[in-house]
This record gives sequence, structure tokens and C-alpha cells, in this order.
Amino acid sequence: MPNAMKNLLGTGVALITPFKPDLSIDIVALKRTVNYCIDGNVDYLVVLGTTAESATLSTSEKQLVMEVVAEENAGRLPLVVGIGGNNTLQLTEEIQRTKLHDFEAILSVSPYYNKPTQEGIYRHFKTLAGVSDKPIILYNVPSRTGSNIEPETVIRLANDCSNIIGIKEASGNISQITTLINSLPSDFLVISGDDFTALPTVLAGGAGVISVLGQGLPNEFTKMISLGLLGEKDQAYALHNALLVGMKLIFQEGNPAGIKSVLEVQGICGPAVRLPLIEASSKLKGQINDFMRTFSKIRA
Repeated sequence: MPNAMKNLLGTGVALITPFKPDLSIDIVALKRTVNYCIDGNVDYLVVLGTTAESATLSTSEKQLVMEVVAEENAGRLPLVVGIGGNNTLQLTEEIQRTKLHDFEAILSVSPYYNKPTQEGIYRHFKTLAGVSDKPIILYNVPSRTGSNIEPETVIRLANDCSNIIGIKEASGNISQITTLINSLPSDFLVISGDDFTALPTVLAGGAGVISVLGQGLPNEFTKMISLGLLGEKDQAYALHNALLVGMKLIFQEGNPAGIKSVLEVQGICGPAVRLPLIEASSKLKGQINDFMRTFSKIRA
């Protein structure tokens, strides 16, 4: 198994981009978030994914986030960076000009809005693989892109492109996830892209998760996935059930408003998000506070 594959097993977390009240990037809070996740024993960090509000960041801001995270991480954990979109030519240029020496792999979302055919999706990713010096992890999230990467397309890409090493699967379809695990080469990473499917994915033979809640409760989420990888089903599900309310709450009003509220409770960052997203409502913040209080008792 190539090093990139070995290094991206277990719990990855999709880092937020903290903002100050004036909506500029809060570098101090970003560093605090990185260290909180590392101290919480997560296995790797994902920068500039959807949770990072990358759609609202300028090119210079993205570069700043990459630099701050890489510097603060200081080689402690593997890093993955999100580079995706619906303009294939533009992405090839972005991949070639981006300084990626600190990053283990690229996470690239399936083209959104255009709703390409399966052949179009295949050619899109084959083109990106052809220009990338870094391994690529596909990201399938039909609820956001408007189209599904079918298992047959993933299998074609896995067989035809040696540097496409995995998929972050966020279809929420356990049947599809199981098909991928059973049909792909054994060293191809099938990674849960949803918190609620993380444990079922691992127990079915998947490689782990790229989590949102794992950023707010890293120790517990990482332990759940570790137990799942060891086949300790009962202990893992006990943690899953304790975390389940939190998994639901953080997506109730959109991501990352919910997870930023979880982190705010813990004094890690502020709640600000950029339009068109809005900050979590007072009602949701109250529910998250209640969940965190209840969970702290379980921790004790």
C-alpha cells in the first residue's frame, strides 16, 4: 500500500475556517483548532473542504489557510487539501500552480451544477489525475453536486488512474458504500463522508471517515473509529449512539454553522460564518449547549 494510503486511515477531520466578527480569517483560532484536533488524537487533517467555507474564500485566503495549517501542524499529522470544482481546465491549472509539498493528497469533489454524465465525471477525474503529482481522493456528495458518482465509474477510475487512491463517499447510501468496498481493490480507500455512516462504513471494511463532528469531539470520535477498525462493534456503537444527537444537531441549520457552535462552547473559535450561510440560531445554540453538557457527563 502506498504511503499516502497508509497515512489516511482512521479519522480525518474537515477543518473549519474560523472568522473574526468582521469576517476576516481568525488565524489564532485556526491554529487553536489545529492543535485541538491533534491533541484529540485524530489521524489526519483536511484543509479547504466544504466545511472550510472554501466557496467563499479568495485565492489568497485559501493560500493563507494552507500555510497557517501546515506551519502549525509542523509535520505532526498528514494533511489533505480540497481542490475541486466544475471547471476541469481551471482545476488542472490550479493543481499545477498550487504549492502542495506539505500535503499528502488532494480531495476533489465531483463537478457540481453542470450535472455531467458518468462518462463526463470519469473524464474529468482522469484529466485531473493526469496533471497531479499528488494522489487524488474522489469526493462524492450527491446532495450538493446534483449527481452521483456511480460505483462503476469509481471502479474505472481506480483501475485506470494509479494516483486516484480513494473516495470520500457521502451519498448516505450504505448499499452503495458496501458495493464500493466489495468491488474495489483492497488498498483503495473507501472513506465515509458522513458522520452517521462512519461506523457502518468501517465495520463493512472501509478505511475510516472525514468527519465534521470529529473536529468538535476528536477524542471520542477517533476512539469510535479505532474500535470499529478493530472490530469491537459493541463498544464502538456505544460511542456512536452517544454522539448521534450531536451528529444530527450540527447539520440542522447547515454546515459549518453547527460545528462552529460546538467549538464556540469549548472556547476554540467564534460562531461567525460568511453569507450565504448564517450563524446558528439561538435555539440551535441552546440545543448544542445541552448536548455538550450531557456529553461531558458521559465523558466523566
